[in-house]
Amino acid sequence: MKTNAAIVGIGESRVGKVPDRSALQLQADAAQAALADAGLSMSDIDGLLTTPVRVEHWNMPAGVVAHHLGIRPAFLSTVDLAGASGAAMIHQAAMAIASGQCTTVLCVAGQNLLSHGSRSTAVRKMAEGGSAHPQFEVPYGPLVPSLYALVAQRHMHEYGTTAEQLAEVAVTIRRHASLNPNAHKREPITVADVLGSKMITSPLHILDCAIVSDGAAAAIVTSADRARDLRSRPAHLLGQGYGLRHSHIGDTSLTTTGAVDSGRDAFRTAGLSPSDVDVAQIYDCFTITVIVELEDLGFCAKGEGGAFVEGGRIGLGGALPVTTHGGLLSGGHPGLGGGFFHVLEGVRQVRGDAGERQVPDAKVALVHGNGGVISVHCTLLLGQEDRA
Repeated sequence: MKTNAAIVGIGESRVGKVPDRSALQLQADAAQAALADAGLSMSDIDGLLTTPVRVEHWNMPAGVVAHHLGIRPAFLSTVDLAGASGAAMIHQAAMAIASGQCTTVLCVAGQNLLSHGSRSTAVRKMAEGGSAHPQFEVPYGPLVPSLYALVAQRHMHEYGTTAEQLAEVAVTIRRHASLNPNAHKREPITVADVLGSKMITSPLHILDCAIVSDGAAAAIVTSADRARDLRSRPAHLLGQGYGLRHSHIGDTSLTTTGAVDSGRDAFRTAGLSPSDVDVAQIYDCFTITVIVELEDLGFCAKGEGGAFVEGGRIGLGGALPVTTHGGLLSGGHPGLGGGFFHVLEGVRQVRGDAGERQVPDAKVALVHGNGGVISVHCTLLLGQEDRA
């Protein structure tokens, strides 16, 4: 489906530990920044998409956010595809506009996940939130890292992937975060640092795992026709796809995921292929996730992801720069909103606004999010030009 939609404004709150802002305040900060970027005001917004907030009980999140921001939307919804929610909100906003239900949609997500508790508290709550199967997995007490470690162990067994290759992902993405002034973690790390960091669940060290942060992100979507008259250069939605091959990790072969399907459909709807992608914002809740998704999205063959991330290939200046803002491993991870920062970075790259992180002449950006334990997937392709 060609949606003929574009992202015309992006914004984010402060990221890291932000104890002076509530979840609503962080979302409002991001929304106001996105409006300023687009040259719009809140009265221009007639559609709203958001996600649940895990730190507070909001009976109807989209309604709570709309009331707080003073919006009376003609279309609103709460999207929960976990880490794939950010990418999915963009596509769902485009569909709402294409249907004629609204003209200008604010997508916003985020919370004060770190200030509300701690990293260990957040990890425990994610496990309790349904990531593990209640009958066959929960009784054994796995946390989310334990479940992703199964993917890493199997990939190592089948394809010879090494801990050093996993560490290379963390080092590269931290290097990108060091160039992002709003990133949570900016201090450089080495492969030795990763391998020497605390073992969380073999083979994943703590530096192989996403951080926990406060923060929020927002984007404004409208029609491609209207986008031409607004302040900032638009990033056009060229294609999208979804994939789901399992709900719980015990129901899958571990090393192949629904990203195969979401990537295939995104490239099909855009009329593009992996070779057309200049920069890839790939969901990085754990280092193994990046390796598996690079394979499943078609950037390399199955089993070759470990070798693909070596030698600077996924760094700035490499063949395929990956997750150039610092991602969940270093940039910031406030829960469901974490994957939304990948969308914002994709927009910056195709606009040419990424500063020191800019990939030269980036015309097409892939954005990929996954939720659950590498379960549900959404892939977007964003570009400089409207191909509708």
